[in-house]
Amino acid sequence: MTIALDPSDTTPAPDSSESSESGENFWVPEVSAAPEAPEEAAEEETGGEEAGGEEAAADRADHDPVVVRDARDFGVYARTGGWTFALKVARSVRPGGQPAEGTARKVSARAFAALAGCSAERVMRHYKAWDMAADDGLVPQFEVLEPGVDIELPDADAWLSYYTSRNSASSVRGQAISAAAEAEGIRPTKALEVAENPTALRAAILADPGTAEAARGALLDRMKEDPALQTEMARAIARTDDLKKAVASEAKVADRVGYVRQIVESGQVRTPAGQTVAAPAEVRAEAERHLSLIDELDDSEEAGEWAGEAYESVRGLVAKAVEEDPALRVQERRTRFYSSLQKATKVFEELTLDEVMEEEIYEEDMLQRLEALQEAIGSCIAALRKAAPTAS
Repeated sequence: MTIALDPSDTTPAPDSSESSESGENFWVPEVSAAPEAPEEAAEEETGGEEAGGEEAAADRADHDPVVVRDARDFGVYARTGGWTFALKVARSVRPGGQPAEGTARKVSARAFAALAGCSAERVMRHYKAWDMAADDGLVPQFEVLEPGVDIELPDADAWLSYYTSRNSASSVRGQAISAAAEAEGIRPTKALEVAENPTALRAAILADPGTAEAARGALLDRMKEDPALQTEMARAIARTDDLKKAVASEAKVADRVGYVRQIVESGQVRTPAGQTVAAPAEVRAEAERHLSLIDELDDSEEAGEWAGEAYESVRGLVAKAVEEDPALRVQERRTRFYSSLQKATKVFEELTLDEVMEEEIYEEDMLQRLEALQEAIGSCIAALRKAAPTAS
């Protein structure tokens, strides 16, 4: 039976789970080895197992030898994964530049790739994976391997620790992605595949809420350590009216929740005039009640209405407490007056008096307003003098 091979990727068809595990498949045709008889293959595959051995042999006798051989190859791949093909590379390839002494039967990675009908880069990725595993003592070194000679291979699960199907993994960017993937407990090949397909990532984010949520969380985590990304995101939001309004709305909600939370955590409250005083027991209890309700909301629930209700309720109790306490009421009015006076003073100081000397900017209304302001200030001064305690 003749199998047509794609010139860029000659792969067998293992089951889908194994294919996804290795990231890619790789098939190297056997050139010199003659196919084993089905009976011999079955005996080697079972390893002399007693239980069910005779029954399995009988089953094989009923099937086409080619099917039996395919099943045997599949079983080998199921147990060893990419090691099956890495061995074919490791025992047959001598990369260019290495001396030919003792390896005369071996060929270059380019020649091996030409025979296999795939790229030399793919061959070398298998070669490098074997080299790293050999350094760890998991498999033999290249020098002791002979073309066509099989050895016992590691389990398939160990393959992914050494092999990467992507050239980008060797770059600085690829290494960073691989390290991040390992920290998250996922295979680097998956993260590298996503990084190499930004259009696919965009499509997944647009179509799937779960992917969008994962992307949102990742962006927020990255922005904590990436000031440039923070600036870009802020600029993008500021330029989009809908997003700008949404941010302002959420900021208002956060401020209101923060006001209530501050009362609970510090035991203090900020009055309408801006002074900070100890929170009355009734106010603190009400703040705790509302905060517990807000904290129990799911992430999918809007907190705006709850925050508004909590804020208005607590502020009402604070205003009531201020009015019912004579000393606190006086202090509140004094604080409010000082606040207004400071604002008025700052505004007046910002007037550029040099400009009023120029005839071009003069307006009759300017003079009238200043005269009215002067009169109001005079009345205020007179009232304060009248309220001032007389010296004894």
